[in-house]
Amino acid sequence: MSQNNEALVQFIGVEKTYDGEVLAVKNLNLEIHRGEFLTLLGPSGSGKTTTLLMLAGFETTTHGDILLKGKSITKVPPPKRNFGMVFQDYALFPHMTVQENLAFPLTARKVPKAEIEKKVARALEMVRLAGYQTRRPNQLSGGQQQRVALARALVFEPQLVLMDEPLGALDKQLREQMQLEIKHIHEHLGVTVLYVTHDQIEALTMSDRIAVLHQGEIQQLATPTKLYEEPENSFVADFIGKNNRFAGNVLEINRSNCKVEIDGGATVEALAVKVGGVGSRTLLSLRPESVVLDPPDGLCPNRFEARVEELIYLGDHIRARVSVCGNDEFVITVPRTGNAPRLEVGQTINIGWQSQDCRALEVP
Repeated sequence: MSQNNEALVQFIGVEKTYDGEVLAVKNLNLEIHRGEFLTLLGPSGSGKTTTLLMLAGFETTTHGDILLKGKSITKVPPPKRNFGMVFQDYALFPHMTVQENLAFPLTARKVPKAEIEKKVARALEMVRLAGYQTRRPNQLSGGQQQRVALARALVFEPQLVLMDEPLGALDKQLREQMQLEIKHIHEHLGVTVLYVTHDQIEALTMSDRIAVLHQGEIQQLATPTKLYEEPENSFVADFIGKNNRFAGNVLEINRSNCKVEIDGGATVEALAVKVGGVGSRTLLSLRPESVVLDPPDGLCPNRFEARVEELIYLGDHIRARVSVCGNDEFVITVPRTGNAPRLEVGQTINIGWQSQDCRALEVP
């Protein structure tokens, strides 16, 4: 990520409603730093695409302001904003060759012909499509069409590139390959990117920072590592990655930690992230990979017996569903290493976890 924290784009109190009653985006305050890859992540209807379209100029704001380099652009038409854009449907001109598709934004900007040829050649080299100039979109695979769409968004060297679910139409293997390609192109060029997706793995793979949206509001804005390891509320904990949950009542709060009597009757020590006072309800969040099998004495303050209910082979690891403390859907991850214990359905095992890995959050 660029170390430059200068704000290229600022959303200031931005709101959007389509019917005058329900807000698709609520009081959005967000900065996009120059040179960073910022992803808007959330389920359908969370407001992420609406936010991108308001920045692009294809949707108007109901309230608030959007600044580019400190100046309002809410009344600037889309072509004048000079942003590169990549959509899921590629939006390539079917009657044009690859060369003509890439030349189009340059011709519209009255770039000299000799310079156009150089820029197009450089863009095709960047997306590994040199030699494809004379082909038309229907002669390309889905992945190749997406590369052309990406090259066209970058060919005129925009200060900002907007991408709305650009990999949604690709199969899993090609999607993962394109994630890395886009990430590497961003690192090479240093262009600022605003990316929209509902795919958590995609966001974690590609982003410098991620803004998780739900019902038009940012739930958490953080780096991928912080977002996954330190979710600030129950929605983020559930939406990002796999998550085990226990509901219970707070028994005791001691500085940053708390003790919780979960509904199964056991007592669990946890990190008090977002809890009320003693006696309040809370929801404990624990990642499957944070659970330790057969923990040595003294390692884990939370130590319980569990019964193996189901084993799912996933290649590099085994996902075990166990019954523990009244929760029959508790999941642990067992890496397939040489010294990993062999598990069998019906077996009773000892498991444990550190208090700092178990986060006490609000009940939604």
